[in-house]
Amino acid sequence: MNTLVLDAPVLENESIRLDQIAVEPQPYVAELDADGSATEGTTSKADDSALDRPITTRWLLKFALPTILATLVMNAFGMVDGVFAARLINPVAFAATGMVWPFISLAMAVGFMLSMGGSAVVAKKLGEGKVQEARADFTTLTLVTFIVSVLLAVWGLLFPETLMNILGVDEIVRPMAAQYLQPLLIMLPFAMVGFYIQQFFITDGKPSLGFILTLAGGLVSVGLNFLLIWHLGWELRGAAIATGLGQSIPALFGVLYFMRNRKGLLRFGRPTWDLKMLGNASLNGASEMVTMLAASITSVVMNNILIRLVGYEGVAAVSIMMVGQMLVASTFLGYAWGIAPIIGYNYGKQDRERLKRLFKRSIGIIMAGVVLSIIVGWFLASPLTMIYVPRSTNIYQMAVVAFRFGLIGFLFMGINVFASTMFTALSNGIVSGLLALLRTLVFILFMLSLLPAILDVNGVWLALPAAELLAFGTTLFFFWKMRTKYGYY
Repeated sequence: MNTLVLDAPVLENESIRLDQIAVEPQPYVAELDADGSATEGTTSKADDSALDRPITTRWLLKFALPTILATLVMNAFGMVDGVFAARLINPVAFAATGMVWPFISLAMAVGFMLSMGGSAVVAKKLGEGKVQEARADFTTLTLVTFIVSVLLAVWGLLFPETLMNILGVDEIVRPMAAQYLQPLLIMLPFAMVGFYIQQFFITDGKPSLGFILTLAGGLVSVGLNFLLIWHLGWELRGAAIATGLGQSIPALFGVLYFMRNRKGLLRFGRPTWDLKMLGNASLNGASEMVTMLAASITSVVMNNILIRLVGYEGVAAVSIMMVGQMLVASTFLGYAWGIAPIIGYNYGKQDRERLKRLFKRSIGIIMAGVVLSIIVGWFLASPLTMIYVPRSTNIYQMAVVAFRFGLIGFLFMGINVFASTMFTALSNGIVSGLLALLRTLVFILFMLSLLPAILDVNGVWLALPAAELLAFGTTLFFFWKMRTKYGYY
C-alpha cells in the first residue's frame, strides 16, 4: 500500500495538508526527525497518504480487509486456550479460563482506549498536516500504555487472592484459575502494547502488516499450546504461557517497526508528555475502554448468575457463546476499526463530502456484514460448540441455544458498534462513551436483573439482544442529533 514520505517542505509549514503536497518527485530532500536529525527521503504523487483516496465501496473494503481478517484471526485464536483446556484438561479448566479472562480484558480495555482514542488524535493531526506533532503524540501514548500495563500486572501479582475474589472465582475453580492467571500477568505488558499498536499500523496505512503479525502470533500460540499442554503436561500454566508469547509478537515487531520506519507517516520520536493530548485521547477512546470494561463486568455478573442457576457448566456455555459470537461478528467489528483512521483523517481535513460518502457506504457495508454474520452464525453454532465439548453434554445444549438466541442482537449490533467507533474517530469521546456505556453496561445489567427472573437461563441468553435493541434507539438519536455538526449526511 502506498504511503507518504514526508519531507522538508511540509515540515517548514505544518499547516499544509497532506492532499496539498506537490506531486512532482523531489529526490534527496532532507527530512528532520523529532530529534532534529536529518534523513534522506523523497515525495511523489505515489507516496501520498494511504488514508487520502477517493471514497468508494471497493476501496473501503480493500483498506479494511486486513483489519477484518486480523479481527477474525484474533478472535479465532482467542478460542485456543478454551479449546485446549476443555479437550485436553477438563471442563473445570475451561471454566477457569472464562472466569480469569475478564481481568485480562480489563487490561486490554485500557490499551484499546489509548489506541483508538490516540489513533483518532494522531489521524486528525495527520489530516491537518501536523506530522511531527502526530509522531510525538504516538510516542507518548505508547510509553503511557506500557507504564499502565506494568502497574496492572504488578497489582495482580501482588494481590492474586483479592483479584480472584473480585472475579467471583469459587473454590472448585480457584486452583486452576491461579495456575492460569500468573503467567498471563507476567506477560501482560507485551500483550497490552501489542494490542495497542495494531491500530497504529492502520493509521500508518499498513493494515496488512498488523494482520500478518496477528496471524503469526496466533500460530505461535496454537503451536505452543499443543506442545506445552499435550506433550509437556503443563495444563493451564502452559496455555497461559503460550497465549502470552503469541501476544508478544505484535508488540516486539511493532516496536521495532516504528523505531526504524522511515517511509511511512508514523515513527517513534521525542515524547512531549502533553497532558491535554493524553486527556483528549483518553476521552476519545473512552467508548472502547467502556466496551471492554463493561464486557468484563457483565461477564462476571453473568458467571455469577449462571453458577447460581446451573453451576459451572453454565459458565462454560456462556464462554463458548461469547467467543463464538465475537468470531462471527468479526466482519463488522473489523470494518469499523479498520476505517476509523480514514474518518479521523478526513475530519482533520474538514472534508465533509468525503465524510458523507464514508457514512453512506459504511452503513451499507455494515448491514451486509450483519446479514452475513447472522446466516453464518446460525449454521456454525453447532460445529463451533463441538470444537469445545461433545454433542452429548449439557454444556453443548446450553451453548448452542445461547449462541442462536444471541444472534438476534446482531440485527442492531453492527450499526451500534460502527456509531461508537465513528464518534471516537470524530474526536467526540463524550457521545462515543455514552453510547458504549449504555449499550455494553447499563442496558445489559438492567436486562440481566430483569429477564433471568422471568425466563430463567433463557433470560441470560436474551439479555444481550435486548440490550442491543435499546442501544439501537440511542444510536439513531445521536446519528440525527450530530448530523449538522459533522456533516456526514
